[in-house]
Amino acid sequence: MFKKIFAAVLVFCVLAGVYYRDMLSYGWMQASGQVKILMNVEDVADVLNDPAFPDSLKARIRLIEEIKKFGVDSLGLTPSKNYTTFYNQHGKPLIWLITASEKYKIEPYKWHFPIIGSFPYKGFFDSTRAVSEERELMRQGLDTDIGDVSAWSTLGYLKDPILSSMLERRVGSLANLILHELTHGTLFVKNNLELNENLASFIGDQGAIRFLKYKYGLDSPELRTYEYLKKYNDAYSGHMLRGIARLDSLYKTFGTNPVASAHYDSLKTALITGIFEDADTLLSGKRTLTNKNQPAPSRRASNRRAANRWQDGKLPNNAYFISYQTYKSKQDIFRIEFEQKFGGNIKKYLAFLKEKYPSL
Repeated sequence: MFKKIFAAVLVFCVLAGVYYRDMLSYGWMQASGQVKILMNVEDVADVLNDPAFPDSLKARIRLIEEIKKFGVDSLGLTPSKNYTTFYNQHGKPLIWLITASEKYKIEPYKWHFPIIGSFPYKGFFDSTRAVSEERELMRQGLDTDIGDVSAWSTLGYLKDPILSSMLERRVGSLANLILHELTHGTLFVKNNLELNENLASFIGDQGAIRFLKYKYGLDSPELRTYEYLKKYNDAYSGHMLRGIARLDSLYKTFGTNPVASAHYDSLKTALITGIFEDADTLLSGKRTLTNKNQPAPSRRASNRRAANRWQDGKLPNNAYFISYQTYKSKQDIFRIEFEQKFGGNIKKYLAFLKEKYPSL
């Protein structure tokens, strides 16, 4: 009897291993990548005591410690051991992120993972695997976007390190990034990435403004610079979200005749081109930074950044717009609720959201 049970379990395990081989392979690759990083981190205390480490970068590390403390004490973010270690990337990207969308619909392709749920993106520590995955998605007829990312969250399961690339950021951008990732460790709702990322973006933005006021003052150049850039970025995000609506309206007019696909593609390309050309007018002529010689963010520069993600120089496709849907589509909803019901008190708002949503 025992032999039969053992044989049945063995057969089940083999079949499960075959069926989930891609998932197991991906899980092993991700675990290996995390372990490789964790095996090569340094304690922040050791970095700060290292005479060879530049003082300017030590100041940035101390700033991260201040931002984290502010997030816990003033915003109500959950305490953690994140950012107590340091990882030197030596100028190299660490993780590549893929997003994908239907060809004629702004709808994210989703990957499903045990326990943590579904995601509209997939990360890779191995760029070769990332490119291979993207090619397979393209073979299926999907639009794709691939690029390296500057940070990620393990939701408190591991100690997320300070990455050397973080130290190159402006003060406001750094505060936003740290508070964004700490928000994930405070509240993360299974199978609702749009809510999770929008909330983290909202808390990152609002928290960064409050930190800059606390640290540098109401009339500081750090705060003015951040608020100016936020104004531009918000305008650009809003433009991309309106672009999504325009594209979806166009796609609804398409039929299913494969013969017409070339015509559909030309209409799609024309509209996407128009969306980027229309973005040229965003905040044109409005330069309110103290340093008049500092150039305002240009749409041309943003176009270059976007084009760099497609080495063949092709125009961004539907997948490019997915990140704006994932990270920015609910900002007004959060802002109205935050201001009208909680009077702009982030700590009370986060406490309310933690009660409202079950978190991993």
